[in-house]
Amino acid sequence: MAYYSFSVSLKGNSDTIFVGSSESWRGNEEEREGDGCCGGVEHLELWGDAMKWGSDFKLNSSEECCRACKEMCEGDNGPCLCDSWVFCGNKQDCGSRFGECWLKKQKDALDPDWRDSGDKVIWTSGLVFGKGEGIIKLKTEHGIVNVKLLSLQHCAGCQFYRAESRGNSWDLQGNHIEHAPYGPPYALIQGTVDAYGTVFKDIPQEACPTIRRGSIAWVGSGPDFFISLANHHEWKKAYTVFGQVLPEDMEIVEKISQLPTIPDVWSNVKVAVLERPVPLRFIRMRKSP
Repeated sequence: MAYYSFSVSLKGNSDTIFVGSSESWRGNEEEREGDGCCGGVEHLELWGDAMKWGSDFKLNSSEECCRACKEMCEGDNGPCLCDSWVFCGNKQDCGSRFGECWLKKQKDALDPDWRDSGDKVIWTSGLVFGKGEGIIKLKTEHGIVNVKLLSLQHCAGCQFYRAESRGNSWDLQGNHIEHAPYGPPYALIQGTVDAYGTVFKDIPQEACPTIRRGSIAWVGSGPDFFISLANHHEWKKAYTVFGQVLPEDMEIVEKISQLPTIPDVWSNVKVAVLERPVPLRFIRMRKSP
């Protein structure tokens, strides 16, 4: 995934990418806004139940295939009948299958079923994170945070390990205060869902709205993630957002951001690491309340 707004660095000696930098993205914003965050991963074939058969449905590009999948979502808050797509876009390799767009439904969009990957695979695949998929709870010693639109399995070793308040740069509603710096602190808490036995693969940017207060987004393609305490318009759309903390639970997130921290420097960026990481546990709900 490309990061235009953040300083990409490593946490300690691990391979964890983290959020950090106040630099604004200066690329072609109109092009970025227009692509709808439809990219996909080349040489990957996702499996799953076909909602529309590619043999009868051909398009000109992977972007069109992705948008066709998104069009099967019922508005901003409705479920998605399609949450993954597979496209064959190389004329020479695809032959008669060129242009096939398969629209599929996964049992779990964040743990998708895949058939094959590698240079010999002719397909490009992507995920669409739907709305209205229910509520899960993040249980911590400081309270339960209800999160909309998250799907994950067991989570041994999950925890929050970084906490940075809004400081004097953002108000209570998360709006940036004029002429204030953008960090540090960066107004977020960062954690990991590094579940034992779970292998995280590249997650394409198919749902990446601007980060706002309460947004939950992957750092890289996981397993690290962050919850934003502010509206970070300066970060543009560099991260895949996969959840939103319910407004009434942001008080708990703020509480975690105020816990004792230890200053550290990751690749020349100042960060605040929790003195004692906060363990978390996922409680999965079947239906939204």
